[in-house]
Amino acid sequence: MRMCIGCREMKPKKDLVRIVTPKEGETHVDLSGKANGRGAYVCKNEACLGAAAKMKAIRLSDEIFNTLREQIANTE
Repeated sequence: MRMCIGCREMKPKKDLVRIVTPKEGETHVDLSGKANGRGAYVCKNEACLGAAAKMKAIRLSDEIFNTLREQIANTE
């Protein structure tokens, strides 16, 4: 179980999308869930992604945010 940074609910890992920031490198979406680095999880819906951004729970570039939003829209 992992916690969504948007709604703060505990959900199974498979129901969430992982965003990872490696020690050296840029933040990116980790679809495998196994990349090295600090990770955060968000539900696969735009409401949670928007809530996480609004609360500043995670800082994403516009490019990464839009990519994640598109991926979430494709899974809904």
